[in-house]
Amino acid sequence: MSDSTAQSVLFPALVSKPVHVAFDEAAMSSDGGGLLLKAADERLGLTAILADCLRDARQPGKVKHSLLEALRQRVFGIALGHPDANDSDALANDPIHKLLLDRDPIEGLRLASQPTISRVENGVGRADLYRMGMALSETVLGRHKRRLGSRVKRIIIDFDPTEDPTYGQQEFSFFHGYYDTYCYLPLVGTVQFNREKKQYLVCSVLRPGNACAHKGFVGIARRLIEQVRAAFPKARICVRLDGGFGAPIVLDFLEAQGVDYVVGLANTKPLKRRAAKAMAEARRGFKATGATEQVYGETLYQTKTTWPERRRVVFKAEVVVHPDRKPKNNMRFVVTNLKSSPKHVYRFYCQRGDAENRIKELKNGLAMDRTSCSRFLANQFRVLMTAAAYVLMQELQIQARHTDSADAQVATLRNRLLKLAARVEVSARRIVVHLPRQFPGLPAWQRIALGVGAQLN
Repeated sequence: MSDSTAQSVLFPALVSKPVHVAFDEAAMSSDGGGLLLKAADERLGLTAILADCLRDARQPGKVKHSLLEALRQRVFGIALGHPDANDSDALANDPIHKLLLDRDPIEGLRLASQPTISRVENGVGRADLYRMGMALSETVLGRHKRRLGSRVKRIIIDFDPTEDPTYGQQEFSFFHGYYDTYCYLPLVGTVQFNREKKQYLVCSVLRPGNACAHKGFVGIARRLIEQVRAAFPKARICVRLDGGFGAPIVLDFLEAQGVDYVVGLANTKPLKRRAAKAMAEARRGFKATGATEQVYGETLYQTKTTWPERRRVVFKAEVVVHPDRKPKNNMRFVVTNLKSSPKHVYRFYCQRGDAENRIKELKNGLAMDRTSCSRFLANQFRVLMTAAAYVLMQELQIQARHTDSADAQVATLRNRLLKLAARVEVSARRIVVHLPRQFPGLPAWQRIALGVGAQLN
């Protein structure tokens, strides 16, 4: 601990008396609720499993911080809103962060510094990352197998790409015309069980910025489908993908796997001609009512070269009406092997929009796009650590059911339950973490704590 004089500020006329603010309390933290993360991690065994996937090439005699400690420091830090490795220096003596790593919160060794964290991130190899990715998905699927057991009849797998803007000299960063920026293109996979509304993250793979939407999809999906079938052998699997995945290699793969699928298609001229009558019907309906009109239909479609066999294509012909705007034709197509009505199939496809909210949580709530390392593999490691942090946050969301935080997103959950002022006391017999007596999330905090192994005292 530093012996330097603590900084302070003075507000001489802010209220009726002068207000003096002194930054001199060494045994306090702003992340007191982070104990829930550690309890959730102990329940899942996630960080220990991921750390076992890594090979430590450092000289043992010079190692002060194990790979498990460094991994936990980063994963917990990301979940608590500290995504930068630079944050490690400021939090090195934070009592809660030390407690999360099983160190004495007051007298324990300070946590790893930014240079140490950076060396760990840049020392991870391709095989380590592959094992981590497999272990992450196996852990998530195992968790839900224990939660749901044989009740799982259907599993929906959603894959979505997203842009990850890059700045500087980063490996495999390329300019992407659609996003109009230099970027990476991570591919995020989620699973959804039966009729549950929630999707759960199972994989997150970083890809070069010039990758097409389905780049690497077949290999990633094959491994995930194998894991899903191993965990839920009796469940029916449905894969749902957006228009960027409507390529023959993807459709051939899905059919060979024997899974259901719904995949978006581009609005090509041949498809538009097939839906022309439905579009005309939608226009007539709009003229009669003056409101938005939708007509659903289907056709069997094939091409001379890429689609030698006919596939079912479902379409929506729509006239969209907005106030103060001209009516606009809107045609959408999906290819599927489902047998439901065209309207049901298309509306099922549209539900994939909720899976995109998981990407928003990863990016806006946990800064998954903070991929500022120069090495591509180091950035993939950061993406996987962010995914691990998200899995822990989703465990808290599961435990928060039947509370006012049941539907809270990551950022809200963190601000409501984790970012709590805490004072830590250590005695010979126990460690006491003093949290605020009154804060809005107290009932949810207690329920989650009990769900991840705490006991009322």
